[in-house]
Amino acid sequence: MPHAHLRRAAGALVLTLAMTAGCGSTGSGEQPASAGDSAAGAGPATRVFAADNGEVTIPADPKRVVATGYAVPALIEADAALVGISSWRRGLPLMSDEDRATYDRLEKIAGETAAETNYEAIAKAKPDLIVIGVPAPAMADLDLDRLKSLAPVVAIGPTLPSAWRELSQRQSDAAGRSVNFGEAKAAYEKKAGELTAKYKDVLTGLKFGHVGAYGEIAGGTFQREFAGSWGTNIATDVGVTYYGEVKKKGGNAADVSEYPSIEELNESLGEADAITYTVQADGKPNEAVQYVLDSKLWKSLPAVKAGRTFPIRYSEAATYSSAMKTLDAIDQAFAPLLAQ
Repeated sequence: MPHAHLRRAAGALVLTLAMTAGCGSTGSGEQPASAGDSAAGAGPATRVFAADNGEVTIPADPKRVVATGYAVPALIEADAALVGISSWRRGLPLMSDEDRATYDRLEKIAGETAAETNYEAIAKAKPDLIVIGVPAPAMADLDLDRLKSLAPVVAIGPTLPSAWRELSQRQSDAAGRSVNFGEAKAAYEKKAGELTAKYKDVLTGLKFGHVGAYGEIAGGTFQREFAGSWGTNIATDVGVTYYGEVKKKGGNAADVSEYPSIEELNESLGEADAITYTVQADGKPNEAVQYVLDSKLWKSLPAVKAGRTFPIRYSEAATYSSAMKTLDAIDQAFAPLLAQ
């Protein structure tokens, strides 16, 4: 997305999301504890974890974890031993009542941006592990040396939006909660499979486009999201095919979304048989999406004339548990297709 918008909507804890490679030298991110680690007087067992900031020796079973950014929802859902978190307001509509209660009670050791980190609060929490879940550019706003003086620090931050799957897995593994992660993943995949079967006949052969929520009205642009972006990656799991690709890849989220002018709406989405578009948790479009829906060009699109437009709620899900809400929203949005 445009730099100005990135700084505003995602510069805090990003929308350029998702994640980097594997999770440790043994696939699970874990190596056997060295001999004597668990011997009397040797202290807690440790392991070496491959993080974005290199190989870090961390507790094998962390007891006091601090999490920031995208690690917050992942580790709340995984029931990690959290003692402090950054705020994560953008994910509140996606939380279950139980997870929201956990979020509310936990000490907030940082705001919405990495620059709002409270080092004194982290020190007071006495963590034995700090999991940083912000994108690489935001790491420059952190005093890593100061954090490392408090506890081992593993950076596991986002890249592509669709990569939340691997990101949340690595974060859960670092906190010693791989089993909990696996249960959530299995539940999501089961439900996605059921919806794939349910909508297979009506989705097969349709070319979809997607209008995202981060256009710039002031600049007269809208956001076109392709496969693998925030608004599209979960729908893809139930059999939706998003056609096309960005004209010029810019790295991270810019590899899967672009910002044409509103005058290019027909050129961008004119070939779509159907169009999904992002709406807020209450089902209403934000200002950037409404700008597109109010355009005369929108009303002239073949997909719109055919009545094949579908609002998608909860498109910013970044964990398997929260993505269950997205699957429900997709099911609700696509239900009219079954009646056609």
